[in-house]
Amino acid sequence: MLVDSHCHLDYLERDGDLEEVVARARRAGVGRMVTICTKLSEFERVRAIAAHFPDVVCSVGVHPHEAGEEGVDSPTPLVERAQDPLVVGIGETGLDYFYEHSPRAAQAISFRAHVQAARQTGLPLIVHARDADDDTVAILREERAAGGPFPGLIHCFTAGPGLAAAALELGLYISLAGIVTFKKAEELRRTVAEVPLDRLLVETDSPYLAPVPHRGKRNEPANVVHTAAALADLKGVLAEELAEVTTENFFRLFGKVERPVAA
Repeated sequence: MLVDSHCHLDYLERDGDLEEVVARARRAGVGRMVTICTKLSEFERVRAIAAHFPDVVCSVGVHPHEAGEEGVDSPTPLVERAQDPLVVGIGETGLDYFYEHSPRAAQAISFRAHVQAARQTGLPLIVHARDADDDTVAILREERAAGGPFPGLIHCFTAGPGLAAAALELGLYISLAGIVTFKKAEELRRTVAEVPLDRLLVETDSPYLAPVPHRGKRNEPANVVHTAAALADLKGVLAEELAEVTTENFFRLFGKVERPVAA
């Protein structure tokens, strides 16, 4: 079994074939999917998708792109929604200095509120970091020093060894998406090769970043098998072992998610 630890099923729903998307994921051996909230104003829609499919759960959070208009300055609205049994993570949150759709100050304030919510709920923090490695690490370290540890992961990891080392030091996991399969991602593969297997997860970030051999097409959870296969090859293990380890890592981190009942 594999787990897609980060997908956006609400985006895929707009194409009108979500039932088929989830069915294809099941046939590919994907036993759990986490559909990610990016705006509080769309939380109910995200939650409704998780409620509809027994193998889908969701998060609550505000993407850094949305921090200017929907960012939070208190953990309270996140903590309140996190009481829902279907909510298993906090985010995605973090910093994005590549697009800067929101002011950096607003991103930082919202990021810190999410960290506090993760600490209060014990749910994993889902961190987005793009072209903002130093500030991401600084905020994570400051928040840990101020209030204590919290669980979490760096999603769709694309950075270098500095962020990887800092994340591991902070007790966070690292999640890999389809970029690890791209021909020009040699630097990323060199970094990932040094990350312990017991700290890795796999995801699609669908509908974005479809892995080879589907690059350039709409991504969906079934394609996590290609990312997992590439990661298994990189780590020198069988695909079955990679699936087993990353799935166990997922359930260890996302402790609120129920494991499938064995047939």
